[in-house]
Amino acid sequence: MTGVKLLSAILCTPLVGTFLVMSVDARFVRPLALATSLVALALSVYLGTYFQPVAGIQWPEHHSWAPEIGMSYSLGVDGISLPMVLLTTLMSLASMLAATPASPQAQDEPAPKTVSQGQAGFYAWMLLLEFGLLGVFLATDWFLFYMFWELTLIPMFFLIGVWGGPQKHAASLTFFLYTLAGSIPMLMSLLAAHLATPEHSFSMADMARASAQWSPTFQLALMIGLLFGFAVKIPLVPLHGWLPLAHVEAPIPASMMLSAVLLKMGAYGVMRAGLLVPEGVQGLSNLFLLAGLFNIIYGALLASRQTDLKCVVAWSSVSHMGFVLLGISAFNIEGYIGATMQMLTHGLISGLLFLCVGMLYQRTGTRNLASLSGAASAMPGGAMVVVLALLANLGAPGLAGFISELHALVGAVEAHGLVVLVASVGVVLTAAWNIRCLSLLTGARAGSSLALLSKSELAAALLLSGLIVWLGLVPDILLQRTTPSLTALVRALP
Repeated sequence: MTGVKLLSAILCTPLVGTFLVMSVDARFVRPLALATSLVALALSVYLGTYFQPVAGIQWPEHHSWAPEIGMSYSLGVDGISLPMVLLTTLMSLASMLAATPASPQAQDEPAPKTVSQGQAGFYAWMLLLEFGLLGVFLATDWFLFYMFWELTLIPMFFLIGVWGGPQKHAASLTFFLYTLAGSIPMLMSLLAAHLATPEHSFSMADMARASAQWSPTFQLALMIGLLFGFAVKIPLVPLHGWLPLAHVEAPIPASMMLSAVLLKMGAYGVMRAGLLVPEGVQGLSNLFLLAGLFNIIYGALLASRQTDLKCVVAWSSVSHMGFVLLGISAFNIEGYIGATMQMLTHGLISGLLFLCVGMLYQRTGTRNLASLSGAASAMPGGAMVVVLALLANLGAPGLAGFISELHALVGAVEAHGLVVLVASVGVVLTAAWNIRCLSLLTGARAGSSLALLSKSELAAALLLSGLIVWLGLVPDILLQRTTPSLTALVRALP
């Protein structure tokens, strides 16, 4: 795009859309929001198509903002951030396609406020959330990164608090307080790193160069402060208390964004910190290993005990993010490829799972597994989507989840030995509850057939399903673009 700042165009498209949907007649709000998100996705696909498979920042943009204190508007993309940019724009479009104008009266709880009630506000917050997430993944200035990090709290707070379920106020407040509390020590670490940088700059490149002169103890202290913010988002047990309630109470589009993209912010931050405080990250290797194993087993165990399908998927996210931690703990190229791919593939799979939950709830008014017996097979077109989502979630070969988890496990075994095979307990539990859900949802159902998938539901399902199959069969299209940057990151670690 000659003469055009591509990254700024991608970043600002949803921001412009935020103001536009608040300014037009109600009947144009949804089409305009979808069109805005589609433009952002098209620009990010253009970025991915012409992205060069080499290490280093591409399409850099830099404008002085507050030079006296070293703050700048600096954007860039490399093989670490590119998958996250693509995931954000893709899931934003898919989640807005999944937004239905009305919801049924649930069998076991009061019906929440629907998207059609204040839809301009709903789509504006969704687009603002996309803007904040893109800023996190495109920023090459740590203070800009932090500002976008904090910005994402606001739209998610209102999406849960206004359009959520019966306990929406408790869920939104818990989410806000947990994540805000984690952000405070993160900010303290960034300020300390800023003071220790000779240029007194927040530039990621300047700080990375300066960190070569920092002691291992200082780097470890900085990383511990950063980890408080990152760990809440991952979420690393025991800082996960906000997640189940937020997932259950959030409207389906917000749940899709929360699980698919927001949870990846923490893991992305850890990987970025590897260039800022490499010895600090290396010093927490065993913590990442233990946390990853615990997340895998703990999340899978709790998922297998749930009766609410949405709770099942929420706890599954805790388990699958454990593989990201496992890959990061390896500090080798196989592990980092696995962690990066798992962030992307889990985003697609969890987004599809929450879409399935929304489709089933929309037609039955319940999320109770026993009450949903045979619901997928009674929903024309729905059974295939549900089967694919559950098979991908259990890591079936040929689908996207398999290749990412395999890389993470191989890298972790190479680094830590056979102790990593403890994760197989979580793998077995995950397979068990996925097969249980599969047998329940696709079994025989008494009564009439459920409604067909709507055009927007079908579009979202085909988009996510197609990518899950494609990346499962042809992962090299992603690996070619990410491996050089990941290799450079691994070499930067001590």
